[in-house]
Amino acid sequence: MGLAATSPFLRAAAGDRPDRVPVWFMRQAGRVLPEYRALRATTAMLDSCRNADMVTEITLQPVRRFRPDAAIFFSDIVLPLAAVGVEVDIVAGVGPVVAHPVRARADLDVLRPLQPDDVPYVSTAVGSLVRELGATPLIGFAGAPFTLASYLIEGGPSRNHTRTKALMYSEPELWHDLLGRLADITAGFLRVQVDAGADAVQLFDSWAGALSEDDYLRYVAPHSRRVLSAFADDGIPRIHFGVNTGQLLGAMGEVGADVVGVDWRVPLDEAVTRIGPGRSVQGNLDPAAVFAPSDVLAAKVRDVCRRGAAAPGHIFNFGHGVLPESDPGVLAHIVDLVHQF
Repeated sequence: MGLAATSPFLRAAAGDRPDRVPVWFMRQAGRVLPEYRALRATTAMLDSCRNADMVTEITLQPVRRFRPDAAIFFSDIVLPLAAVGVEVDIVAGVGPVVAHPVRARADLDVLRPLQPDDVPYVSTAVGSLVRELGATPLIGFAGAPFTLASYLIEGGPSRNHTRTKALMYSEPELWHDLLGRLADITAGFLRVQVDAGADAVQLFDSWAGALSEDDYLRYVAPHSRRVLSAFADDGIPRIHFGVNTGQLLGAMGEVGADVVGVDWRVPLDEAVTRIGPGRSVQGNLDPAAVFAPSDVLAAKVRDVCRRGAAAPGHIFNFGHGVLPESDPGVLAHIVDLVHQF
């Protein structure tokens, strides 16, 4: 970890109380910054993720702008799938679209383990970032097996995850084979980042909130645990985050998370009760609060910080990603407000 080892972010993730509440924003790398849009103007999303120089620059842009306490590696949730041979593209206004959705066991044949040589640009970018960031920690990025499975089965984003649940319930053996392969791919993708110098990892389970706790424990938890347990001996924080997962917070912590990310729907002090002892929390300002009057925003920031104090450690973040319409100046102001708390 080098210079980053004593950072407020890493201390809070370990359950310590640094002299200020650390803060970073999900999706801070890109989206909201005009310099990001200019850089990406003629480059497709997945192509930008395969360009080490571009990944390095995009990851650093918000660090220069906002001075957060951590950087998040710029990538995309489906990049490791593409790296092993899945035909997937990011369609503007839609999201990831899979050419041949999973419908039968033969569709799993393409899902081989990911090797470092599949993503050489990741190692190069992480190495460059570690040198550039100095004392600012770098968080590795990956999508969780359930969310990746949903994209593969549905063929793209889904509101109700109907096909996903149908396969999960009707063909459990195929389901667990699929998620086991995705767990290995995800762990391999994060391993490349960690071995190149990432200081922490965050596993994003964007769609897990569509599940009941019983279904999560039966069909998903073993595979998320497989990913996170792969880093149990690396001495780095493991963050686990999902959207609309208030009913799953305890279960998501139990799969091996050191830090549980909480979206804005559950107050952090209540989330601490649901998660149980011994884990830090991350979150959880509503991303839309950036559009509130300054006094309202400041009150909301202070409220999140106060409630986060119920946990052993608290990392301030939004309860999901930065909204594209957000004012970068407001984001910088939020960082200042949190650091002043």
